[in-house]
Amino acid sequence: MTAEARLAELGLELPPTPQPVASYVPVAISGSLAFVSGQVPMEDGRLTVTGKLGAELDLDAGVAAARRCGLQALAALRSALGSLGRVRRIVKVSVFVASARGFTDQPKVANGASDLFVEVFGEAGRHARAAVGVAELPLGAPVEVELVAEIEP
Repeated sequence: MTAEARLAELGLELPPTPQPVASYVPVAISGSLAFVSGQVPMEDGRLTVTGKLGAELDLDAGVAAARRCGLQALAALRSALGSLGRVRRIVKVSVFVASARGFTDQPKVANGASDLFVEVFGEAGRHARAAVGVAELPLGAPVEVELVAEIEP
């Protein structure tokens, strides 16, 4: 089953690709790799949620924010490639989590994006990953997700 068909089966609609808020491109392609710039949870040009995990936000809110970031990353890929059918596999995912002191569940937050990629791509969605706690993220976002995908020419 194609990734596009799987999205439809899951009832998922990809959001519009957010426009860059600084000096970068949403996706850079080099050879057979597509590098998706970090995505923060946006809707209609605004953050869907702000705050730090373990303070203003709980684990469920972080997981939901990471999933939203993952959907946006897929939207950026589709926009750059014309179709998610060109994605051979998700190679690497990096998830940055704005964390309050003592919050150590960054891997659980990151599962919001990681699980989405497996739902959409199956085994080709399994990837290497970093889940990193940080003091602050752009615009006050709680989560930022970037990825590298192997693509067909």
